[in-house]
Amino acid sequence: QVQLVESGGGLVQAGGSLRLSCTASGSTLSNYAMAWFRQAPGEEREFVAGISWSGRSSYTADSVKGRFTTSRDNAKNTVYLQMNGLKPEDTAVYYCAAAGYHYGPTMAPAGMDYWGKGTLVTVSS
Repeated sequence: QVQLVESGGGLVQAGGSLRLSCTASGSTLSNYAMAWFRQAPGEEREFVAGISWSGRSSYTADSVKGRFTTSRDNAKNTVYLQMNGLKPEDTAVYYCAAAGYHYGPTMAPAGMDYWGKGTLVTVSS
């Protein structure tokens, strides 16, 4: 069983930056590919970024490409999402998730094994 806790969300002006963290406990993070998803009010949960077990490869969704990057520090059991150039349409609850056997350019929520409770990111215009 893996427990995931996100942190780093908050209110930021358009054009600003935030770094989200996701810390895991209960298991070794290197056993899992990791992903970030987001969900805006009334919208479906969507894939934002994913990173492989070792961290040597990662993918980002077209909607955030060039602005968001994900990284991980397996020694710290932590995954990060650096968000630059934030836009009001980035406003959402951001979730991190872990997958034992699911990884690719677009990761599906159904393929993830564990989820955090999310952290709210609000971007004002």
